[in-house]
Amino acid sequence: MLNNIYVALVHYPVLGRNGRIVSSAVTNLDVHDIARTCRTYHIKGYYVVSNLPAQREIVENVLNYWLKDFGKEYNPNRSEALTVVRTASYLEDALEDIEKIEGVKPKLIFTSARKGPDRISYEAMSKIVKTSKEPFLFLFGTSWGLPKEILDLCDYALEPIRGNASFNHLSVRAAVAIILDRIIGEDI
Repeated sequence: MLNNIYVALVHYPVLGRNGRIVSSAVTNLDVHDIARTCRTYHIKGYYVVSNLPAQREIVENVLNYWLKDFGKEYNPNRSEALTVVRTASYLEDALEDIEKIEGVKPKLIFTSARKGPDRISYEAMSKIVKTSKEPFLFLFGTSWGLPKEILDLCDYALEPIRGNASFNHLSVRAAVAIILDRIIGEDI
């Protein structure tokens, strides 16, 4: 079973509509649905990254409700799914946390709906992940995606899910599910 994969949903730094760096808002659906996908695929940790304290507090309130309060008994499956969620102020904080857990920094995988040079195929990335003992952190951007500054930090950049489509605007929740399935498949 693969046990070396982490996911980060980045809310800062991300691109705004105008191409500038912005902070985006956390959505309850992203927290819940991506956690469910991560738990289904045995992802070791799912980081919600936001530089805004009020946004991290929203996530912590959701987690407290479902992990400690009434929600834990009301819907144990939801509670179990949310056990993989962690918050981080910045990507560097998530990296430090993973390094403490694993003993080494994770390899970073950039995801985007945009085409670009040097993109790795899902088949090639899957082989790398499945044959390595190193940890991997898949980065997903909110708003209009991750900026070049994040791409420059990454070890790999995945090809777009629909690279030849005339319309390519999946929700980040759908993108996480599709990418994890293409990388992990039934090998869990």
